[in-house]
Amino acid sequence: QVRLVESGGGTVQTGKFLRLSCRPAGNVIGVNDMAWYRRTPGHEREFVAKITREGEPSYSEAVRGRFVIARDNSKSAVHLEMDNPRPDDTGVYYCQAALITPMTFKVEDYWGQGTQVTVLP
Repeated sequence: QVRLVESGGGTVQTGKFLRLSCRPAGNVIGVNDMAWYRRTPGHEREFVAKITREGEPSYSEAVRGRFVIARDNSKSAVHLEMDNPRPDDTGVYYCQAALITPMTFKVEDYWGQGTQVTVLP
């Protein structure tokens, strides 16, 4: 059973650094684009950042300049470095990855279960 495992959530004060990590668990033979989404209170799940297999990042306007997405292809891991988070960044952060498994040999989207991030004023 393939799944995405997230770590690094928690509670921080405004301006403090926080790093989220995600990697697949299970039998995976390929990893394409990886991304982070979030659901903040009162809002639908929204895009935060994405990184291609080649390492090209893209960001939402809300986090550009404050967050950095990076990947470690040797570990099939993706990280979200939250520099200078604000209270409105509070929410549940979800990892998403396009994975290839030996079950189907097709690119399929997988989602993590989410990790809570709380930013205090």
